[in-house]
Formats: sequence, structure tokens, C-alpha cells
Amino acid sequence: MTTKDPEEARNKLFTHLRQEIRDDRVVDAMMQVPRELFVPEALRRMAYDDIALPIKLGQTISQPLIVAVMTQALELTGEEKVLEVGTGSGYQAAVLSHLAKEVISVERHLQLINEARSILASLGCDNVQVRLAHTDSLGYPEEAPYDAIIVTAAAPMVPHSLTEQLKDGGRCVIPVGTRHEQELVVATRVGDKITRKSLGGCRFVPLIGQEAWEESA
Repeated sequence: MTTKDPEEARNKLFTHLRQEIRDDRVVDAMMQVPRELFVPEALRRMAYDDIALPIKLGQTISQPLIVAVMTQALELTGEEKVLEVGTGSGYQAAVLSHLAKEVISVERHLQLINEARSILASLGCDNVQVRLAHTDSLGYPEEAPYDAIIVTAAAPMVPHSLTEQLKDGGRCVIPVGTRHEQELVVATRVGDKITRKSLGGCRFVPLIGQEAWEESA
């Protein structure tokens, strides 16, 4: 049996992403983040496969193409304050750290928070704050409003509590649908109205909390 060449796999992945993603800055940012640090050691040989991978506590690290698509949809210029709902491994936050001025990421699992903080600190992502998610509300209203919100778990609808935390003109990228199958939606706040655009099908773990799913469901 031959061993997969990690550098070859990495080059293949980023060549593919450049063919699919129009914003080169997004791919450049992803190239600066060592994805292998964010996956379980036993799966590191698969770190640059274009697939989602399981991490601890029943969560996942998203497929690289989905990370790129969601990040591109935020349309970041480098001056934004971004909220991420669902830190998970911390990989998406690390990518955002290269594209936004400030990133606040919330997570409900303390173990994942501590591990993500450690990896992000080791990579010098000092513009990222990882906070414990509230149990009674979504997002992190204390730091609102945000220029952009990215949600890395699926909700049955675009939560009003999150769009309320957006600046006028701000965008929320979120998977919306059932617990097992969703579409990726960009919800843009224009005054008191929310416009929606679909980016196609996707599959994420469920978002737990108000305006989302019950953990026991």
C-alpha cells in the first residue's frame, strides 16, 4: 500500500479551489491555515481531501470547498467585524482571521473552545476571540452589530435573532433546511428587510438553541 503524499494532496485541493472560487483572497487565506492541525491525529492523512471530517463531540470540520464558498459569500474586505456561530475545531475562524479585522466565534462545548483557542493562539490569530455560546439565545449580541455572520450549523429557518445582530447591509451565511439536508443561504439585511439568496445544497450538523433545534430531537 502506498502512503498518500500530503503535499500532493494539498496542491491538488488548492488547484481545485482556484477553479471553483472566484475570490483568490479566500483561497490565499485558506492556504495560510494548516488544516491538518484542526483534524484528529488519526485523520490527518485526509486533511487535504475535499471532504468534511468528524471531530470531537459529534461535530465536524467542514469540507474545504464549502468553507471557501461560505467565506466568499461574506464578501469581506478586511475591515469587518465577523461573528461565527459554531467554532468547532476553529478552522473557519482561522481562515476568517486572514480576511477580517475582528472575528468573534461562539461555541457551546467548552472542550472545543479550549482546544480551538490553543491552536488559534499557536498560529498567531490574535484578532479572533472564542467565547462560550449563550444557552438562551443565538449569536453574541453584546458585541453586535456585525458586518457579517457565518453559521456553521444548520437551522430550520434564518434566525431573526441573528439578522437583528447585523449592520444594515450586513450578510449572514447559514445552512437552512431539515436536520439532515439543507441549502446554503445568504441573508442580507437591508433596513428592516431581509433578502435571501441560495447557494445550493449542503449538509451540516444541526444548530442547537433558540430558533433552531432541540438537542434531544
